[in-house]
Order: sequence, then structure tokens, then C-alpha cells
Amino acid sequence: MTVNAAPTKRSQDTLAVFGGAPAVPRRLRSLEWPVITDADRQAVLSTLDGGPLVSDVNSESPVSLLEQAWAARCGVAGCVGTSNGTTALTTALAALDIGPGDEVIVPALSFIASGLAPLHQMAVPVFADIDPVTFTLDPESVRSLIGPRTAAILPVHLHGHPAPMDDLLDLARRHRLAVVEDAAQAHGALYRGRPVGSLGDAGAFSLQVTKNLPTCGEGGLLVTDDAELARKARLIRQFGEVIDAGKERDYVSYRLGWNSKLSSVQAAFTLSQLDRFDAYEAAREEQVTRFLGRLASLPGLTVPTVAEGSTHAWHILRFRLEPAAAGLDGITPGAFRAAAHRLLRAEGVPMSRYQLMPLSDQKVFADRVGFGHGHPWAAAGDDGAARPVPTPVARQVIDDSLTLQKRHLNPGAGAALDAYADGFEKVWNNLEDVLRLARGYSNE
Repeated sequence: MTVNAAPTKRSQDTLAVFGGAPAVPRRLRSLEWPVITDADRQAVLSTLDGGPLVSDVNSESPVSLLEQAWAARCGVAGCVGTSNGTTALTTALAALDIGPGDEVIVPALSFIASGLAPLHQMAVPVFADIDPVTFTLDPESVRSLIGPRTAAILPVHLHGHPAPMDDLLDLARRHRLAVVEDAAQAHGALYRGRPVGSLGDAGAFSLQVTKNLPTCGEGGLLVTDDAELARKARLIRQFGEVIDAGKERDYVSYRLGWNSKLSSVQAAFTLSQLDRFDAYEAAREEQVTRFLGRLASLPGLTVPTVAEGSTHAWHILRFRLEPAAAGLDGITPGAFRAAAHRLLRAEGVPMSRYQLMPLSDQKVFADRVGFGHGHPWAAAGDDGAARPVPTPVARQVIDDSLTLQKRHLNPGAGAALDAYADGFEKVWNNLEDVLRLARGYSNE
């Protein structure tokens, strides 16, 4: 067994887990996000003082201003503010009349909301495998899952990297399927020069406080270039009612709707954040690129990359670990990941795992909890036995990877990222210790 690690001036440092000094000072382990300024505070206070505080008004409001600004940013005709990113997805599916008897193809690796949104519409989520590099939908897996009940594809621009939209849109056109983009983590990312969210029939963004474009809590934005789809979405978010500028509210529900409105306070906060979005994005691009450049040469560590024709929002950074490439013979990827995780955390590098299982393994889907009595699967005519979902790439990625979340979003994260790179290099300069620890995990 040969450990592939080039010695440097730090190669003899004792790892923190064995009593050495951590590579990352405590003050750099957690950084503020969102960055809240006096301008943000003033935007909220001005709304509280002057209103309106809700979006169901027939006049201009912070919600309508945010909708106009984000529609322009995405290059689409319409934007509908919603209570959160999940309701943005559900509202889009509802406006497309996707419901009982329909199937929606969703990536096996994503946040639970991507799978729950079809379920909320009594449609069946069908989980496709992912690409091992971009972690987004694999078009060939999608192709294999298209059947007579397939109504939509729900690509997720996971971690901020665009899904392969050309191939997915081609599949959608051939099979007459709707496409709803889950862009919750991808504000500002481009695909072939176009903003994500603007490529399919509709796109859904989250404004949850951890996102690249945050609010002071929860919020969402649905974007579309289809005026009729936007009209339906506005009805659906407001009890099925029509709220038109200059007209009195009639309290008539013209179709099934929910109460999924975005508040004016949250919209005002996001509008203020949007003023600094470009500057924050530029700082993140420079700092993350430098950080990944330092780590790219470490053996057995695969850093995030950007596919040709795309830009990355860098919402989450996912690193894959390959023991053989690091010279750690006889160690499983999961054991390498577990050992590296423990050692990096001890050094003060705030690594974590994102999603511990494929969506298909979540009990709400695997056990067909749904709405009870096996619905919506039973409503779709299934016999009640869950079909096996072969998603080997998603399972392997979950097993062998670690993520860095939120800290790097701060525009002043450069010093922290430099320290995190020091921590990675220190661990990799002590791969013999990694090997000993990993063997213990392999034997568990």
C-alpha cells in the first residue's frame, strides 16, 4: 500500500484529533449568512410603518416590486411570489393541471421538497438517477422512466449547477411533457447564457434564509414566460380568487387554490438583498474558485466543477472521495468519507453531509405513506407494491461525499476558505492517519 501525498512544510503537523492545534481558528468556522445591513433593516421597518403587509392588494406592494424585478432578472414575462420554494413548485404543477393519475420524474438526490411537490398534487414522483459530476438529472435515466402516465419532468439545479436542460427539454418535447425547474439553490446560474428557471414551462426559486438570495425567513418565487400559466398561479396562491389592480376583491374562488402568499415584509427584505446580489455573486465566484483550485490536486478528492456552457451559483460545494486514488487500498469510499469527515471537523473545517439517503428511500415514498391508504399510488392504479428504483449513482454519491454549506456564501469568506484549504491539506498530508481511522470504520 502506497499513500499518495506529497510532503510539504505542514506534513509533520499533528492532526487536531490527536492533540495538534486545529488548522481553522474558531472565529472562521461559522460565518454570518445572510449578511444583514442597515439597508435591510430599513426596508423591513419602512414596510411595517407604511404597508401594505400582505400581497392580496390591488395596488403596488413590495411583493409586486420583487416579482417585477425577479421576472426581469430571469428574462421572463411573469413572476408570482409564494410562501416558500415548496409552494412555488406545487403551484407550478397545479397551474399545469398535473394531478391524480400523473407521474412526475424527479432526481433521486435532492431536498425532500422536490419529491413532495408532486405528492401534494396527488401525482406520483418517480425517481431518476443523477450525473456523477454535476449531481443533476441523468437524461438517460429519465428516458428509461418515461411511460404512459408521465406528465412532467422536474429537473433540480442542485447545489447551484444547472441540469442538462437541452437533453431534458428535447425529451419533454418528444413526449409532450411539462418541465418545471427546481431552481431553489441556483439563483443567478446560467445555462447556455440563459437564467435557470426560464428554460422550462415554469421555474421555482426558494428565498429561505439559507439561500443565495434570502429573505428573513421563508419565501418563494415562481417564474414563467407563459402569461396564462402566471394567471393560473396567481389564482392558486390566493384561494382561487382573482386579485386585479384597481378592482375590489370579490371573494369568489374560481378554482381550487391555497393560501400560499408571500408577505410584504419578506419581499422587502429580499428586494434589499437583491441590490447586493451581483456583488456577492462576484465575490463568491472569485473566492470559491480560488479555494477549489487549492484542493484540486489533492489525491482522491474530486472537487466541484462546472460543465461547459453553464455557470455555477455555488450554493453548496460537494466533494467526492476515492480511496484508491489516494493510495488507501482496501478502504471503502464510505469509510474514507467517514474518516475524512471526523478529521476535517476536528481541524475546524465545517464539513457536513447533505441528504443521507436517496429520495426514494424516504419513508413517505418507500412506504407509500402519502395521503393514507396508499394514495396517490393507488389512485394511479398501482397494485400497492413499491417498484424498485435503481439509482446507483445517487447512492454512491451520498456514500462517498461531503459538503460545505452556507459559510462560503458570505462575501467576506476568503480568509475562512483559505483556512479550510489549510485544514484539507493538513489532513491529506497525514493520510497514514486517515488510513488507520478508515480501517476502523470499514470494520464496523
